[in-house]
Amino acid sequence: MLSSQGSPVGLGARGTARPATTHPQSRDNPDRPHRVAIVGGGPGGLYTAALLKRLAPDREITVYERNAPDDTFGFGVVLSDETLGGIEHADPVVHEALKAHFVRWDDIDIVHRNTRHTSGGHRFAALGRRRLLEILHDRCRDLGVDLRFRTEAPPPDRLARTHDLVVAADGVHSATREAYRDVFRPRLTPHRCRYIWLAADFAFDAFRFEIAETEHGVMQLHGYPYSPDASTVIVEMREEVWRAAGFDELDEAESTARCAKIFTDALGGRPLRSNKSAWTTFRTVVNERWSHGNVVLLGDAAHTAHFSIGSGTKLAVEDALALAACLEEQPTLPQALAAYEEERRPVVASTQRAAKASLEWFEDLARYLGQPPRQFAFNLLTRSRRVTHENLRLRDAGFTDSVEREFGCPPGTPPMFTPFRLRGLTLRNRVVVSAMDMYSATDGVPGDFHLVHLGARALGGAALVMTEMVCVSPEGRITPGCAGLYTGRQGEAWRRITDFVHAGAPGTAIGVQLGHSGRKGSTRLMWEGMDEPLPDGNWPLVAPSPLPYRPGSQVPRELSRAQLTDVRQQFRTAAERAGQAGFDLLELHCAHGYLLSGFLSPLTNHRTDAYGGSLEKRLRFPLEVFDAVREVWPDERPMTVRISATDWAEGGTSAEEAVEIARAFAAHGADAIDVSTGQVVAGERPEFGRSYQTPYADRIRHEAGVPVIAVGAISSWDDVNSLILAGRTDLCALARPHLYDPHWTLHAAAEQGYDGPGAVWPAPYRAGSRPPRTGRTDAPKPRLTLHGPRQDV
Repeated sequence: MLSSQGSPVGLGARGTARPATTHPQSRDNPDRPHRVAIVGGGPGGLYTAALLKRLAPDREITVYERNAPDDTFGFGVVLSDETLGGIEHADPVVHEALKAHFVRWDDIDIVHRNTRHTSGGHRFAALGRRRLLEILHDRCRDLGVDLRFRTEAPPPDRLARTHDLVVAADGVHSATREAYRDVFRPRLTPHRCRYIWLAADFAFDAFRFEIAETEHGVMQLHGYPYSPDASTVIVEMREEVWRAAGFDELDEAESTARCAKIFTDALGGRPLRSNKSAWTTFRTVVNERWSHGNVVLLGDAAHTAHFSIGSGTKLAVEDALALAACLEEQPTLPQALAAYEEERRPVVASTQRAAKASLEWFEDLARYLGQPPRQFAFNLLTRSRRVTHENLRLRDAGFTDSVEREFGCPPGTPPMFTPFRLRGLTLRNRVVVSAMDMYSATDGVPGDFHLVHLGARALGGAALVMTEMVCVSPEGRITPGCAGLYTGRQGEAWRRITDFVHAGAPGTAIGVQLGHSGRKGSTRLMWEGMDEPLPDGNWPLVAPSPLPYRPGSQVPRELSRAQLTDVRQQFRTAAERAGQAGFDLLELHCAHGYLLSGFLSPLTNHRTDAYGGSLEKRLRFPLEVFDAVREVWPDERPMTVRISATDWAEGGTSAEEAVEIARAFAAHGADAIDVSTGQVVAGERPEFGRSYQTPYADRIRHEAGVPVIAVGAISSWDDVNSLILAGRTDLCALARPHLYDPHWTLHAAAEQGYDGPGAVWPAPYRAGSRPPRTGRTDAPKPRLTLHGPRQDV
């Protein structure tokens, strides 16, 4: 929908359109760029030129493009409704020209093992890349932009001296970025698949994903129409599959013919064609800075996101919109470039996280081939975590219902409210209140705070409520406020809490997490200084190796053989007390850099005896402790193990090792692995984001064949449903959401209209099982609007 004046817009930090100013610029204003050089004649550079020229017709804008006008190395371009809305507001002429050539469709087809599943309601718009460039060429010429094809741009430093602004839109291999590498500090990360862009001379009737299981390995086709008689076809496979299939020895024509033969069913026996097509490896580009003086990066020069979420041209066009708006809104060029980066960086980072999840899903596609057909399709559609269970239900309820039926959801039951069994314990839903340290015990004894804290969350509907890490000895505490199970008094206090949970919230299980702080002990309460040593009253620390957690931390003593025996016995005794206290499940804490985790990580275990070195040796003591605990823990009650699946630090535990760690614990009788990450070394660099730890749980579940509990920024019931239904986890543990709302699970049921055995309201609370009424918001809407002459008042 056009604004009344067709005013330009930028895209806000969350991708929402916001109007920009439309004041024509004066050449006399020295703070705004008049002479502009744009390096690169792709969609991002051309659209930037058109927008800047339209805003100020007296600007001198030159676009340098080393290729010919009709050279293009792709076939089709997909644009979202959001991006098209921004184009429509910024330049209706361009939008109208694009609209005349769009191919639109709603469906996605997933073909796997000769079965096709279709999901609708996705709303795609695409057109040929060559047509897009022609439209932008025409618009630039009409506006008076100087387009110089087959022309190498002058060196960036010369352009910067002779122009007010230099826009580097010269792609993933940007020469401008490389010229100022020490300033932009780019990081280029290669990935594990090879792919090639091809085309077919017919239009698919949907966005098509097709999986081919060949003698050499798994290959996949991504295809979509971009005109009434043509489709883009991307063929992708792991590097080792590509080599095994002999593609590394084929030329362009031979590769094209070979791909057509492999995917002959998808193509209906028709050929593929190429256009200077070559097998390549996708590289993710991230820059620490996007501007230097009057030089600014745009599009692929600044950032890339994998083609499987169709983002390259979209991001470049959105960059152009934002840059143009910021140049209008800010009084000086430095402020404008800073505002542009501030606005776009979080949007790009979010897109890159989604793209990374998507590309890694395709890299590991073989992992999911054995899933039931509809679950496989659902998993593919939700791979980036941007399309979710609820979102997919809004698009295509019939498809989502079919996935749920195959999964085993009773009618009207969201996936999160299906039961799950661990040994002799049946959990009525898939929600776990994650273990959270409260630092509120006295002499290790849980008190009224713990009764209210854990009791409230037990009443809140989660299937399993976990205690904080309960320490097995006074020396194994993190802080003086940590709870323990090393005295009979502590055991009795815990019995009071488990009795309340079982009586007050029947059907809710309560689990205890046993652990020892190791080198991370003898510190202040979290709110007094997390990981800061106590100012006085410290106790000695022990660890696998005498390595302090961080500078200024206490140096632990390396555990001797005799001390290892003592610690093992401490865990055993605490487990016996936990059984007597009435806990339904026991979790062994082998994560987050505490004692047992310290043995597992090569960064914290430098021992040269039988308990250090290879992974097998690093596992030895944690497995000995597990065996000692399992021996005294009631056989019908399950045991889980929490691990850090990565240390987020170079040289630390790898994802491959995490799978082996999970396998080892499962072989010793662990019923599930609680998959967390990090907090092992102080210098870690986590890749935070929504559900950012779940890929590790996903991998362990499929490769180790053991049930998993996923944790880490899972914040919505939609996330829980999505992860469970896709088969990425069996249970979801949530921490902060349960601090915000102790009744998070019951409220999730109410918000989804679910009232069944998976979410039972306590009798005294049933009157509150529906959201309370609010003020009236449904006033009658006008039935008639009269259009007449506008009257300004």
